[in-house]
Amino acid sequence: MEHDDPAEALTELRERRLSTLDLLQVAAGSGLAVYAVWALLLQPGFRRVPLWLQVPYVGASTRQVEHVMSLLRGRPGKTVDLGSGDGRIVLAAHRCGLRPAVGYELNPWLVGLARLHAWRAGCARSVCYLREDLWKVSLRDCYNVSVFLAPSVLPLLEDKLQAELPTGARVVSGRFPLPTWQPVAVMGEGLDRVWAYDIHGDGPPLTSWEVPVKATLGPCSTSVLKAPCFPG
Repeated sequence: MEHDDPAEALTELRERRLSTLDLLQVAAGSGLAVYAVWALLLQPGFRRVPLWLQVPYVGASTRQVEHVMSLLRGRPGKTVDLGSGDGRIVLAAHRCGLRPAVGYELNPWLVGLARLHAWRAGCARSVCYLREDLWKVSLRDCYNVSVFLAPSVLPLLEDKLQAELPTGARVVSGRFPLPTWQPVAVMGEGLDRVWAYDIHGDGPPLTSWEVPVKATLGPCSTSVLKAPCFPG
């Protein structure tokens, strides 16, 4: 099965036009100049993360969130988003019945933004956003994992996922596929493409087959910033 070329996907990501909301969230992700000075000079925890493991923030599109939910919908167990940004995937997961739903994000500005979105949606007490380094959190009780990370860190992420995730867990990677694993399902095209991988007890996912899946919202909504939330 052919994988999308990461270089082509990166080019498409750079050329994609940003909406006003996207620009505001990118500004929050970068932290502006004041935050950069603060993080580099005054925050020891930030400096402990190697530069090559730091992942720039680009929010997931509505289509990407829909694809992730379609590949995780109906699965039991804890759901986590590694590098959860503004929290949209965690909020959508909760609405789809994937509970508990937890986001791990190191950038305090984005953690605050995610909590604000959850509060505005009426879900502040139903979802959890933690300011944690994704490389240091334990994934041993996680059965549904969402990642939207840069291709440069995905080989190391594969090692962490394989070492920590329980048998039966599913990983959904957005924008870029995991470099050596073979997906059990692929959805979307171009930059909106996502890949699903299932964890087996006898080694990394190596089943080489692709399931054509059509994105449908079903009973849940992935509109993460507008619709109200009804805790269940």
